[in-house]
Amino acid sequence: MIYLHLFYTFFLIGLFGFGGGYGMLSLIQTETVLRHHWLSSAEFTNIVAISQMTPGPIGINSATYCGYTAVHNAGFGGGMAVLGSITATIAIVLPSLILMVLISRMFLKYMNNPIVQSVFAGLRPVVVGLLAAATLLLCNAENFSVPSVNPWQFCISLFLFAATFAGTMWMKINPIRMICYAAFAGLVLLY
Repeated sequence: MIYLHLFYTFFLIGLFGFGGGYGMLSLIQTETVLRHHWLSSAEFTNIVAISQMTPGPIGINSATYCGYTAVHNAGFGGGMAVLGSITATIAIVLPSLILMVLISRMFLKYMNNPIVQSVFAGLRPVVVGLLAAATLLLCNAENFSVPSVNPWQFCISLFLFAATFAGTMWMKINPIRMICYAAFAGLVLLY
């Protein structure tokens, strides 16, 4: 039964998740953590971190790991959990595949149509909103700590966040280098 719920949930996320993988993160978190309680908030944060480090789109990677963890947390073993990751992965990819096959010819024919251009112009703010929601959902106690619990870790986390943002935004430092710098600083300052 969990496989049907996984398929349905991730199919809807794939269908309505505009803005790529980062835009889908808030939808995935809402469904898996808040609505179905398949994962804890800490597990989801770890899944996002792993999904960013592994090759491939973050939305698909997150779905794969969420499917595995959801089935594993439901009490099923390794092989059944792998089936959960396959189910979630297929479900999140399937809407895009179907839509692209159906509309690819029509899009090429009508892409310069003012109505089509207006639809895409209307979707741009939605994508920005989904990306902002994903960012805000990751600004939680698991990532930044809480000032009352561990003020040193909270201050260091805020500093690393601000330094990474400034480094990539204004100093144009390669994001991979910034990740390495932040990881090294985290090891030195928080260990």
